Amino acid sequence: MRKRRLSLFRRLKAWRRNLTRTPLLAIGAGLFLSGCVSFPDAPAPVAPPVLAGNAVQSVDGALLGVQSWPAENPRAVILAVHGMNDYSNAFALPGAWWAAHAEITTYAIDQRGFGRSPGFGRWPGTKTLTADLRAALEAVRAAHPDLPIYVLGHSMGAAVVIAAEAESPLAADGFMLAAPGVWGGKALPLAYRMALNIAAGLAPGKTLTGERARRQATDNIDVLRAMGRDPLVIKETRLDAVLGVVRVMGKAYGRAGAVDGDVLFLVGARDEIIPVKKMMKTAGKFEGDVTLRRYPQGWHLLFRDLQAQTVWRDAAQWIDERTQAARQAREDRR
Repeated sequence: MRKRRLSLFRRLKAWRRNLTRTPLLAIGAGLFLSGCVSFPDAPAPVAPPVLAGNAVQSVDGALLGVQSWPAENPRAVILAVHGMNDYSNAFALPGAWWAAHAEITTYAIDQRGFGRSPGFGRWPGTKTLTADLRAALEAVRAAHPDLPIYVLGHSMGAAVVIAAEAESPLAADGFMLAAPGVWGGKALPLAYRMALNIAAGLAPGKTLTGERARRQATDNIDVLRAMGRDPLVIKETRLDAVLGVVRVMGKAYGRAGAVDGDVLFLVGARDEIIPVKKMMKTAGKFEGDVTLRRYPQGWHLLFRDLQAQTVWRDAAQWIDERTQAARQAREDRR
């Protein structure tokens, strides 16, 4: 039997209405079920991370999908991490442009549970996602020991990057956070959080879609149609996966102040997926050198919008400035 397709926002609003009518019951159920919904711990390390063709071997031996766009004479490397329900193909356009026009090599991974990586459609847990990110970064660093490496995260991918860096510093030369997923934890209304915990606890395998949410991810309609046809883009999301991504976004929102380093923070003023106010508030929490770029015509899929080349150029220029500054600093120390 075909699974019933549900709108995430419509269903959560219904749950919220019911919760507000019975607040004491809601609080008790929400606290109980939030403890019942758990995800796997980080994988036990049994193998060294390594790039192997179109895959990267994570610490537990799992092979994660990888796409790369190598520059002929690279002067920097980007490790890119995609958003929810997407996969490495999210960076095909900018990756090819950076290789051809900016002398930057890009690696984009399929996070576990997405794309060609194991567990398609299943939420692997924040600890697993951050462990996989560290493994991929270690493998890329080993392949390019003499080049600066910048970690790029889009949406949920940015939340994973923030969560990992806040937990323990990543061996990266800087971070690019595009339309970062920071709509969880205290950034979400309490009623929504309780509703989601209860729903995921009762029916973790129930799937949701955003078809009736009336939210648009980009002004590039061709891209939206291509994503709709792509079997590696998840169309129906399990409730427990929704809870999982909300949790990692909440961690990113709450721990952003622990991130210290060079950060390029990219925001689309027309983003309908992550509230712009929450993103701007998060940008103000970071320590270190933060460069903020806000695009009046930018949507959530900043690297695939109609004005995407502006974003690609800004990212390349930001990397170039830091690469030149690091080179000058090395020469000054001689």
